[in-house]
Amino acid sequence: MIFSRLAVVVATAATLVVASAGLASAHVSVSSPDAAAGGYGKVTFRVPNESDTASTVKIRVQLPKESPLASVSTQPVPGWTATTTKAPLNPPVKDDDGNTVSEAVSVVEFDAAPGGGIGPGEFQEFSLSGGPFPKAASLAFPVVQTYSDGSETAWIEPTVAGQAEPEHPAPVLTLSGDAPAVGPTTSAATTTHDHSSQLAGSPAGVALFLAILALLVAIAGVVLGVRASRRTVGS
Repeated sequence: MIFSRLAVVVATAATLVVASAGLASAHVSVSSPDAAAGGYGKVTFRVPNESDTASTVKIRVQLPKESPLASVSTQPVPGWTATTTKAPLNPPVKDDDGNTVSEAVSVVEFDAAPGGGIGPGEFQEFSLSGGPFPKAASLAFPVVQTYSDGSETAWIEPTVAGQAEPEHPAPVLTLSGDAPAVGPTTSAATTTHDHSSQLAGSPAGVALFLAILALLVAIAGVVLGVRASRRTVGS
C-alpha cells in the first residue's frame, strides 16, 4: 500500500515537472549570439505553434519605439515573405558613419506562402540583423502570432521582476555589456548558448525548480511515513 502511494506521488510530481518544462518552452522567445549594448548583432525569434488544429501563418514583430534601431535587415526564410514598416524618428539620429537617419524600421512582418506556415507540433526561427542596440540590460520585442483559422496570440505582456510570469509575455532579449567591434554588414559567427542558465533565471525556470522541489518533498514525506509505520509495528 505504502509503495503504491509512493508510485502515485512520484508519477504525479513527475507530470508536474514535465508540464512545467513544456510551458517554459511554449512561449515565443528571442535570443542572440552577439547582441551587445551599443553594438550590432543578430536577433533570432523562436516561434512554436501552440495550436493542435491550425498553422501559424503570420508573425508580426514590434521593434522598440523608445530605442529605435537605425539599421535593420531580415534573413530570408524559405516559404515566408518578410516586409518592414518604417516610422519617422523625432528627433533624427546619427549612424556610425555620421549620416542623419530620419526614419527607422518599427515593424517586421513574416507571412507564410499560401498553404504553408508552422504546423501543429512544429516551430520556426526568424532572424533579424541590426543595431545599434541601446545601452540597456535588456530589450522587449512584442510579437503577434496569427493562425490559419484567424485566431491570434499577442505576446505583448511585460515581465516584471519579482512577479509571476504573465500568460503571454513579450520576448525579452538580454544584451551583453560589451559591444563587439562589428558593423551592420558584418556577419557574426554562431556561438553556443547555455540555455540551462537562462532557464534558471527566468520565471518559467523558477516554476520548474519548485516542481522538482515538490517532488523531492513528496518522496521524503512518503519515506518518513514508511519509517514511522515500521516503528509503530515494531513497538
